[in-house]
Amino acid sequence: MSWEEFQASRLGAAQNCSATLAGNHRMRDAAALPETAAYTQATGKPVSLSEQQLVDCATAYNNFGCSGGLPSQAFEYIKYNGGLDTEEAYPYTGVNGICHYKPENVGVKVLDSVNITLGAEDELKNAVGLVRPVINGFRMYKSGVYTSDHCGTSPMDVNHAVLAVGYGVENGVPYWLIKNSWGADWGDNGYFKMEMGKNMCGIATCASYPIVA
Repeated sequence: MSWEEFQASRLGAAQNCSATLAGNHRMRDAAALPETAAYTQATGKPVSLSEQQLVDCATAYNNFGCSGGLPSQAFEYIKYNGGLDTEEAYPYTGVNGICHYKPENVGVKVLDSVNITLGAEDELKNAVGLVRPVINGFRMYKSGVYTSDHCGTSPMDVNHAVLAVGYGVENGVPYWLIKNSWGADWGDNGYFKMEMGKNMCGIATCASYPIVA
């Protein structure tokens, strides 16, 4: 899916989490969005899912509220918890809170999750719409296709969760289209493009996505 094609679809606005430098606010935004996209694609029914539930309730799965966490562990929490509430029932507050998940408000369930082979961009391309951690070297991004000789590709190098939602070609350069979690004022309305084919900044190093019901 190209940038132009993606602009015609609806995935939701990029919320601003930049005030919190800890990873879990990035995790919750990235972890809730693939379930939203997967459910909408599977059923044709749009749904907005609770990101705050992940902040408040997933601490038993190596996620620590505003102090950090991993999307793959968030998927595990949703799977074994029995689902993720809707955003309407459990709205986002942006701070740690007491878990008040209610099964009757579940908007989606996770049956399982899939991990992309480390560095396998072909697998990532086949399952685009994934959530994966990447290094957060993009604060100055404004436009164009991001490329860098300085960001690493190992699991130890990646530390920021974003959502790969599409791909395309710009001026002969293939790119990934990625949704960030620093608000619509950052980048191109909250999105950016990163060069494809080099596992740039670990784009395919820790990729995973949920299978939803």
